[in-house]
Amino acid sequence: MSQAPQHPITDKVREALAVSLRGCDELLPQADWVAKLAKSEATGVPLRIKLGLDPTAPDIHLGHTVVLNKMRQLQDMGHTVIFLIGDFTSMIGDPSGRNTTRPPLTREQIESNAKTYRKQADLVLDPEKTEMRYNSEWSDPLGARGMIQLASRYTVARMMERNDFHDRFKAGTPISVHEFLYPLMQGYDSVALKSDLELGGTDQKFNLLVGRALQSEYGQEPQCILTMPLLEGLDGVEKMSKSKGNYIAVTEAANDMFAKLLRIDDVLMWKYFSLLSFRPEAEVAKLKAEVEGGRNPKDAKVQLAKEVTTRFHSAAAAEAAEADFNNRAKGGVPDEIDEVSLSGAPLGIAALLKQAGLAPSGSEATRLIEGNGVRVDGSVVSDKGLKLAAGTYVVQVGKRKFARVTLG
Repeated sequence: MSQAPQHPITDKVREALAVSLRGCDELLPQADWVAKLAKSEATGVPLRIKLGLDPTAPDIHLGHTVVLNKMRQLQDMGHTVIFLIGDFTSMIGDPSGRNTTRPPLTREQIESNAKTYRKQADLVLDPEKTEMRYNSEWSDPLGARGMIQLASRYTVARMMERNDFHDRFKAGTPISVHEFLYPLMQGYDSVALKSDLELGGTDQKFNLLVGRALQSEYGQEPQCILTMPLLEGLDGVEKMSKSKGNYIAVTEAANDMFAKLLRIDDVLMWKYFSLLSFRPEAEVAKLKAEVEGGRNPKDAKVQLAKEVTTRFHSAAAAEAAEADFNNRAKGGVPDEIDEVSLSGAPLGIAALLKQAGLAPSGSEATRLIEGNGVRVDGSVVSDKGLKLAAGTYVVQVGKRKFARVTLG
């Protein structure tokens, strides 16, 4: 049940609400969040805002920063942000959005990945104001007895309301008992941290709601939840993921980060603005209107690429990356090159090379990529799993083979 505000709704509270809502998918319950914000301003006690990430891969990419950006915005408004590394929950494996059991990671993999996560999160959050925690702090001491007591506070019927569990059960796909522990342990994190707000992607909604339920069970005021949309990767279809080869890591070299951002689809670009840019919404709306009125969409993409590259590197590095991109796009490219039109976007880079006549076979295309002999818009392609969205690209193989490929 939502609670009515007990403190006045000031302009600062309205501003914090607007920041919270920008680009978000859901804020639940919104009235409770407004009440928490008003109470925080009246009492001077900052709210505790939690984000948990399992270190399942060695790098954080721009898709992860969608929620990290929101954390930073609320952090800049004076609230306490908690970056929680799920070193314990990683050993279980998050079943969210899965139609099969996720294989758990080894302790060595988790510890290695966790070190890089912490370092990379500092590129977005203010490290001096961030509470960095590991959920093994309270999950390991819980023990078998504590785990049983925790499990008694949530029913199997409610667990089966989760879409992926329900669909797998209906399809006869195995569900391991340990998978039920994941949402319980994530929810228990909220109890341990006494969080006021938990953030996550839309695929995390069920887990976040479990946190609310468990906080009530433990006599705490339930957290609010804020879900952010999942960011599609460079292929424009699948969510950004290292395993799908469609990602931009936050540790990418400035030139590569800039060039990759210029590859995104013209339509998808506005979602990137919404989720990755800190520009005022009115400014983004004006830019979009100009593009719809005939301005070259590349102009807008350049502004986005410079802003994001500046955030993870510097303004000077972003300027240099733009110059490098322009020089490579011009330099060495003949005035007249073959024009090729292909369908089937998003299309893997190896298939594109073969279909465009730039490589005799898929295996030869892969060999060329592995040998750093392929460039797209001047940038060396190092990922043979790269998929390109609809758009036009200058593709170079070796020193002399070029084609302007329009992919639809």
